[in-house]
Amino acid sequence: MSHRLVCLSAGLALLMAGRVAAQARRASVSEVQAVFLFNFAQFVDWPGDAFSDPQAPLVIGILGKDPFGSLLDETVRGETVRGRSFRIDRYRRVDEVKDCHILFISRSESARLNDILAAFKGRPILTVSNADSFDQPGGIIRFILDASRIRLSIDLEAAQGARLTFSSKLLRAAEIVPASR
Repeated sequence: MSHRLVCLSAGLALLMAGRVAAQARRASVSEVQAVFLFNFAQFVDWPGDAFSDPQAPLVIGILGKDPFGSLLDETVRGETVRGRSFRIDRYRRVDEVKDCHILFISRSESARLNDILAAFKGRPILTVSNADSFDQPGGIIRFILDASRIRLSIDLEAAQGARLTFSSKLLRAAEIVPASR
């Protein structure tokens, strides 16, 4: 079984069952998070104006220190969703983020989180992080490491502000943040 298939299998099992799938080798947290980022593209709908044209790729960006190395690139290589290929972009500064659909905000950016989230407010960007402070207003999906599993916390109010729509399959696998906290 290929490394990529193991990652995809682990991510799908996590998404649907909420825990790490039993594999010959347990996937690392970074591998599972990379697969989640890929899978979000299948369970989230963006408004039409989020893409520059019908053939534009779906861009997954990483802001700050990259915890994935080549894992994310390997996970999306050759894949498409709704006829769109994937592109991975890495950013050091907020002003570098132009055409991005899923933005993973690294823990290294925790001190600047308020400013970062304010910069993306109202833009159709799915913001995702594993930073402990990410469940403040504005962050959409937070990865929560809980023993041997990764849980998702989703702020639907923030998603609505970004004009994103989530599949019920994704919502069933997540904790929903109470509105207007």
